[in-house]
Amino acid sequence: MAHGDDGFAAALAAAAGYSQAWLDSLPHRRVGPSRNATELAEVFGGPLPQAGMPAAGVIDFLATQAEPGLMAMPSGRFFGWVIGGTLPAALASDWLVSAWDQNAGLRYATPATAAIEEAAGHWLLDLLGLPSTADVGFVTGATMANFTGMAAARWRLLSDAGWDLDRDGLCGAPRIRCFVGRERHDTVDLGLRYLGLGKPTEVDADGQGRLLPAALDAALAAGTGPALVCLQAGNLHSGAFDPFSQAIAVARKHGAWVHIDGAFGLWAAAAPELRHLTRGYEEADSWGTDAHKTLNVPYDCGIAIVRDPSALRAAMGLHASYLVHDAEGPGDPFEKVPELSRRARGVPVWAALKSLGREGVAAQVGGLAGAAAAIAEGMAALDGVEVLNDVSYTQVCLAFGDDDTTRAVTARVIQDGKVWMSGSRWRERDILRVSVSNWHTAGEDVGTAIDAVRSALAAVRNS
Repeated sequence: MAHGDDGFAAALAAAAGYSQAWLDSLPHRRVGPSRNATELAEVFGGPLPQAGMPAAGVIDFLATQAEPGLMAMPSGRFFGWVIGGTLPAALASDWLVSAWDQNAGLRYATPATAAIEEAAGHWLLDLLGLPSTADVGFVTGATMANFTGMAAARWRLLSDAGWDLDRDGLCGAPRIRCFVGRERHDTVDLGLRYLGLGKPTEVDADGQGRLLPAALDAALAAGTGPALVCLQAGNLHSGAFDPFSQAIAVARKHGAWVHIDGAFGLWAAAAPELRHLTRGYEEADSWGTDAHKTLNVPYDCGIAIVRDPSALRAAMGLHASYLVHDAEGPGDPFEKVPELSRRARGVPVWAALKSLGREGVAAQVGGLAGAAAAIAEGMAALDGVEVLNDVSYTQVCLAFGDDDTTRAVTARVIQDGKVWMSGSRWRERDILRVSVSNWHTAGEDVGTAIDAVRSALAAVRNS
C-alpha cells in the first residue's frame, strides 16, 4: 500500500485526538485495565492481513481496541511500583523525537540531538550536584543505567589490575569482588549477571534497609583483589538512603569502585529539603537513575553517569571505518551507552528540565515526598492500619494485622479501581506498598487513596 503525505496528516491527527482523549480520561477513569492480555491477544492477533489498512484506520483500530487494556499509569491515583507520569513538554518533545527519526549515536550525523542531550547532561550534573566532568549516557532505564556504570567499573578495575579486558575477555581475569546491601534492588544483581561478575556478597542492613558501613568494612577486609561496591539511593520499600559518606569512605580505604543505584532516589538531591538524604553521594564513581520515575518523562529514559569518562567510553565505545567520529568535543553519544542505534531519548529530559527549571524540579520532587508523608499520616490515623517504614521520601509501606488480611485488602483495593497500589513482602511481612511518583498527585488524590484503603479494609472486615 502506498503511503503519501495525506496518510501522515490523517494518522497524526487521529493519534493526537486519541492521545488527548486518553489524557482527559485520567482524572476519573478506573486505574486498572478492564481486559486482560489473553483477551486482547485475540483482538490484535490472528493471521497477518493480506491487504494493508490506511494509516488513520490503523490508529483508530489500535486506540479503540487497546483502551480497555490500558493501565492508567499516568494518573495521579496510580501508586504501584515506582512509575511516574509524563510532563507536557516531555511528552510533546517525545513526539518530535519520533517525527525527527534521528539515530542519535553520532555528533557528526545528528548534531541537534547530540547538542540537546549534552545540554541535558550538563544540567543534570549541576542539578544533582555531581562532578561537572562526568560523562552522561541516556539508556533505556535504571537497569541499563546500573549496568552501564558497573561496566565502566569492570573495565577500570581490571585495567588497574593489569588485565586487558578488551583483548583477553573475562576468562582468567582477576575476580572482581562485588558487594551489595541486603535490601538492594534485584536489578543490580541482574546487571552484575549480564557483566559476568556473578553473585554479589550481601552486606547487612538496618531495619529500614540502609547498608551498615561497619559490615561493609568487615566484608571488604575478608578478602583481597578488585572490588565493586553498590550503594542505594531510595530503598524500594522504605525509601531509605544508604549512609553514603561513611560507606564511601570505607570503600575508598579498600580501593573499591562505588556505584549508586538511584533509580528514583537520586532526584532527592534536587530538592533543598531532601538533599541531606544524598549527603556524600557525590564522592561515588558512578550513578544510575531513571528519568521516567521522579522527573516524569516518557518511557524509556534511564541515565548513566560516570565520573571517569575514559573508563565509560572504553567499556561502551567501538571504532569502525564507516563511523565518522567528531574530532573534538565530549565524545559521541554511542560511546556512553550499550546501544549503537537508538532514539534521542535525552531530548524529553532536556524539555522537562527546560520547562521546570531548577525551582520547578525541586518543587516537583518535594511535592512527591510531601504527598507520601500526607498519605502516611492519613493511613496511620485509620484503625487497624500500620505504617511500617520511616516515611522520609516517596515510599509508604502498610500492613493490616496478619498477612491474610493484608493480602485481602490489597486485592480489594486493586479490584475497586479508584487507585492502584501494589502488594509486596518486606521484613517478613506482606505489605501494601504506596509509591508516589507522579507529578499529577495532589491533595484530592491523597484523599482518594486514604478513602480507598479505608473502604477496602472495612469490606474485608465485614466479609
